[in-house]
Amino acid sequence: MSEYLPLLGSLFALLLGLIVGKAWERYKLRDGRWIDRRRLRETPHYMLGLNFLVDNQVDQAIDELTQAASTGTDALEIQMILGNLYRAKGQVGRAIGLHQSLLQRPDLTRLEQAYVQLCLALDFRHGGFVDRALEAFQEVVRLDPKNRYALVNLQKLYEEQDQWADALRIRGEIAKLDGGRHPEDRQILAFLTNEIGNARARNGDVNEAGRTFTEAIDIDSRTAPAYLNLGDVREQQGNTTAAIEAWESLAREVPDKAHLAFDRLERAYAQLGSPRRFVELCQRLIAQNPQEWRARLALSKHLAAQSRHREALEVLLDALPHNPHGLAIHEQVWQTLSALGLEPSLVRRYMALTSEAVFYLDPHICTRCRYRSTELLWQCPQCHEWNTFVEERLSPAKDSPTAELEPTEG
Repeated sequence: MSEYLPLLGSLFALLLGLIVGKAWERYKLRDGRWIDRRRLRETPHYMLGLNFLVDNQVDQAIDELTQAASTGTDALEIQMILGNLYRAKGQVGRAIGLHQSLLQRPDLTRLEQAYVQLCLALDFRHGGFVDRALEAFQEVVRLDPKNRYALVNLQKLYEEQDQWADALRIRGEIAKLDGGRHPEDRQILAFLTNEIGNARARNGDVNEAGRTFTEAIDIDSRTAPAYLNLGDVREQQGNTTAAIEAWESLAREVPDKAHLAFDRLERAYAQLGSPRRFVELCQRLIAQNPQEWRARLALSKHLAAQSRHREALEVLLDALPHNPHGLAIHEQVWQTLSALGLEPSLVRRYMALTSEAVFYLDPHICTRCRYRSTELLWQCPQCHEWNTFVEERLSPAKDSPTAELEPTEG
């Protein structure tokens, strides 16, 4: 029997160690009393606070979570949530103070420190302390290099400061983390590269700007502004042929954004003595997409400028059914009708087409945050996402009795 005593002693010591470890994990001595960390989360205040938070009742959530935290100040997650709620309520100074106090705890793990630092960085950004926010996000990334949320916020801060090269570098790190799982990575990389090209163009370095715009197109062939900017640079360099090639590439690669180059191409074709090429371009776009009303509008203006008003009106009347709410179409129709002396039969045709249509200027709307703009923007000024604007317009009355709103590309 005595030969088993060492083995039994070892097993007993192991069991005792497990019990002590579990107790230490669950309980902590504070101010002379033991606190049950698990029961801390089981308090009614904690559960009520979470319920209020889900229901977006911020004030009630703060009250309940404050009471839950009062049972044990080492409840890190509750304190972090409270700080974030203070920030949401606009009490940025209070949020900063709370999160900074949490960072002073000596027992934080590296990951916990990264999370608290992230909360503090968001506090600084919300309060407009840009430099401190940058430093805080950089510290989060140092502690947790794979923290995508911190990297995205860091990128956005660099963008807001027009630090495009730094924003591009951070997005490159995000793309590596994503491993090709997020198609928008290439798009954002291309747009940021395009912004670097814009900065170089403004500084007068048109040669380097041209190379940068080409690089943006190579990253993502649907980067519409890069084609426009590349053509502008080539035109500035006196190479009209190369400028036309860039703008025609936009029409070929991103046909729904081709209208952005219409004025440029019409001018350039005229300079080369080939105005007919603009007509051919518009006709080609219409053939590719029978609902393409912008090409019809551009073609009608081109024909009207040549005093071919009747042909121009026919093109406009073809455009109306595809976008009966486009104010620009109606304005051009009336200009053309006036040039034709308001011929009664033509006016009647126009009135018949528009009798059930609602006049409505197509706004541009962000698909991420629903921000509205009267012009096409490449980056949303509200949510700061790239290339998220589409046109939102009313459905034609003849297609829908309720004339519902529907977002449509370009």
